[in-house]
Amino acid sequence: MTADHTPHSRRFARSDYKTLGLAALGGALEIYDFIIFVFFALTLSELFFPPQMPEWLRLLQSFGIFVTGYLARPLGGILMAHFADRLGRKRVFSLSILMMALPCLLIGVMPTYAQIGYWAPLLLLLLRVLQGAAVGGEVPSAWVFVAEHAPPGHRGYALGVLQAGLTFGYLLGALTATALARIYSPGEILDFAWRFPFLLGGVFGVIGVWLRRWLNETPVFIALQARREAGEGLPLQTVLRNHRWAILPAMLLTCVLTSAVVVLVVITPTVMQKSFGMSASHTFALSSLGIVFLNIGCVLAGLLVDRIGAWRAVLFYSVLLPLGIALLYTSLIHGAEWIGLAYALAGLACGVVGAVPSVMVGLFPARVRVSGISFTYNIAYALWASTTPLLLIGLMPWSPWVCVGYCVAMGGVGALTALFFGMRASATANASSVRGC
Repeated sequence: MTADHTPHSRRFARSDYKTLGLAALGGALEIYDFIIFVFFALTLSELFFPPQMPEWLRLLQSFGIFVTGYLARPLGGILMAHFADRLGRKRVFSLSILMMALPCLLIGVMPTYAQIGYWAPLLLLLLRVLQGAAVGGEVPSAWVFVAEHAPPGHRGYALGVLQAGLTFGYLLGALTATALARIYSPGEILDFAWRFPFLLGGVFGVIGVWLRRWLNETPVFIALQARREAGEGLPLQTVLRNHRWAILPAMLLTCVLTSAVVVLVVITPTVMQKSFGMSASHTFALSSLGIVFLNIGCVLAGLLVDRIGAWRAVLFYSVLLPLGIALLYTSLIHGAEWIGLAYALAGLACGVVGAVPSVMVGLFPARVRVSGISFTYNIAYALWASTTPLLLIGLMPWSPWVCVGYCVAMGGVGALTALFFGMRASATANASSVRGC
């Protein structure tokens, strides 16, 4: 199936809303388990590294362990995608959330550096690797699961709502961090309260596994099984041999999506505390506001995909991304009173996060769809998300405009990719029938 919208559509049925709601909620709980680490990066850097180490180095190493979770995504994602294409989307979709929740629970009960020395950061690193493998299987499986359940003509909306659900996990993390900062003093958080959000993540994981018991296998995969195409060959080998043309645009757009999330959700809250002297509670509150509007932006982007097509929507939001981030950092640098408004508008401008999945799902045929998306998405995400936070944090003392310049560059990448490959996709769609579903 091409990435553009389908003209023939039907309304969302009750079963469609149930599937979409369960998938989005389960994804939100899993992303919470993965992202809560970043909201307590400063605290964890004090707890899991030698106290005599310089503060900037502890923070850098803490972020290093965080991004290691991204580096583990390709292997876990590729393995889980292989079974998703051969055995079914639902099985892998349920397994990934369990793999995420258990390490989150263990982080909440593990000893710190003061108790076991250098074993503490090593164990923390191992648990982040396991979480990275889990999230590597979650996102591609979720995209395909929802897209293959969505009614024709509403795929963009369905994927936009799913992305809003996934980013809602970021909001859960921000709200949890905000609540802890208001309830407990910094000393109490450092002493014991930092464990609560990780323990809560374990509970969320159990809920997520239970919710996904009620999901049904996708009709597209059932059709593949009926035609006996689901178990043929190695899906990744087929992708590399027959669909190489789709790999480059998929990786480039993943980098654009990653950049929006990293700058808005990961980097900016830390920069607001370290470079602009904001309190933790104020930072988390503003971050929560930005994520709320990122959720809204994802849904709006999905609606736009169904109206004008996925490639055009990606082009529009690639232009909007640097404008929103520039507005946010202008307000921060000049100490404006309208920082909250700027953060909200920046969240809306990051709607590329909700538009890219529609392109990705349309780039690969159904029988290798999860493997194709997982291979390109996880490798690009791992490389980009593992280097970008460290690079931007390292360059921030040089200039507070670093994140803005970075988003200008990535917006250009997204726009050029949409123009070049979108025109090619349109030409192909006009010359051949709709493929993959």
